[in-house]
Amino acid sequence: MKEIILLISELVNYFHDKLWQLSNNFGLNLSDKDLHLWVFGILGIVSFFIVHRVFKALAKLSITAISFIYTFTVLLVIVFAVEIQQKITGRGNMEFQDAVISLWGFILFFAGYLILKWMLGMLKKLFKKART
Repeated sequence: MKEIILLISELVNYFHDKLWQLSNNFGLNLSDKDLHLWVFGILGIVSFFIVHRVFKALAKLSITAISFIYTFTVLLVIVFAVEIQQKITGRGNMEFQDAVISLWGFILFFAGYLILKWMLGMLKKLFKKART
């Protein structure tokens, strides 16, 4: 886990330095805050358009899919926050496998929910057929 965070940090720092250098080469002399505004502004709006298009298509199929994606994303942030907190406080080990198994727990319980939902739907159809 530590290695992955360090790798991500190195990548972010590499791109940060290159963009900063590029802005200085063009005479823009952007501050760190300016750089963050532009990078995350552009990254955010491009991501928004992609996510919006995907969610719009999913909404026609199933709102459950959108709920799953949103919940999974929130859990992903929480899981990594907990792992980082464990490293900072020294309570537990910060391991990538902990993060993976945490997310698998959600997927397992969600699969159980889908099976239960499907079974109840089948029972409703069966009772509806029996009435007619």
